[in-house]
Amino acid sequence: MKIFYTSTFIKKEELEEAGINYPIKLEYYKIINEDEIMKGEKARFGIKVIKTEYKNNDTKTEEKEITYLSNDEKKIEEILTLFKENEVTPISVEDIVYDLWKKAIQI
Repeated sequence: MKIFYTSTFIKKEELEEAGINYPIKLEYYKIINEDEIMKGEKARFGIKVIKTEYKNNDTKTEEKEITYLSNDEKKIEEILTLFKENEVTPISVEDIVYDLWKKAIQI
């Protein structure tokens, strides 16, 4: 089950610096793996990030999902908040999660 957590638009100034003249929205979702709940097991959580570019009369989306990341729902919410604050896009999700794991942040 995918549950909306939060969203943000990349700051206009940052887009202009990169030569981008259209809005980009980032959405962050918490994934709850229902199959484990149905088996009576402790839920495992994941994350999903969706980037939507609004170019002229067209939209382009990109997404990344990590289904099984942690049993700790609070940790998942902390990661999603960190992602929003830093405007993390789908392309960098895996690298950032790996860096968090390497730095011994318990996921």
